[in-house]
Amino acid sequence: MADLLMPKATAVWLVENTALSFEQIADFCGLHALEVQAIADGEVATGMQGLDPVANGQLTWAEIERCAKDESLRLRAALRAVEVPVQKRKGPKYTPISKRQDKPDAIAYLVRNHPELSDAQIGKLLGTTKPTIQSVRDKSHWNSTNIRPQHPVQLGLTSMKDMNAALIAARSRRPAEPVVEPDLSDGYDPSKDTGHTEPHEM
Repeated sequence: MADLLMPKATAVWLVENTALSFEQIADFCGLHALEVQAIADGEVATGMQGLDPVANGQLTWAEIERCAKDESLRLRAALRAVEVPVQKRKGPKYTPISKRQDKPDAIAYLVRNHPELSDAQIGKLLGTTKPTIQSVRDKSHWNSTNIRPQHPVQLGLTSMKDMNAALIAARSRRPAEPVVEPDLSDGYDPSKDTGHTEPHEM
């Protein structure tokens, strides 16, 4: 199955313009063979404009002709010459109104269980502000008595991937624990300790 933006419209075009089997078209478009047959019979996608996969670079005519000669073959999508970059939305993270009331619970969870995270990281993860984080931290939040720490991923406020990335970044900035040198002021040298004591003379 290829990653198609409009699989049904692509199937319409392949039904109308090629000799491929329903199974071949269904496999390429991620549809069921019976659905492709219904498209061919005019029962589904009636009046839908077909989308040419050759014109948009998803297939080649050579590949279509190769598979049209043998129904056991499956179409292989063409490699795109140009990858469309994923656009990232700038600005603060948007959170649906229905989820905003869960933010203090998520903040409380991160403050309690992941003190290595900075307020800036928590704010970026949850789409909240430093004053809100501080009010939850010092229990001055207006709804402090009702806040119950809950995992932000379970609340749907962030993804596990983003949370793990933030934790890894935070831990990488944590200073290494200092090595405690033994106190040799009393003349004791642990490197010479063999674990045996000299027998006392009788």
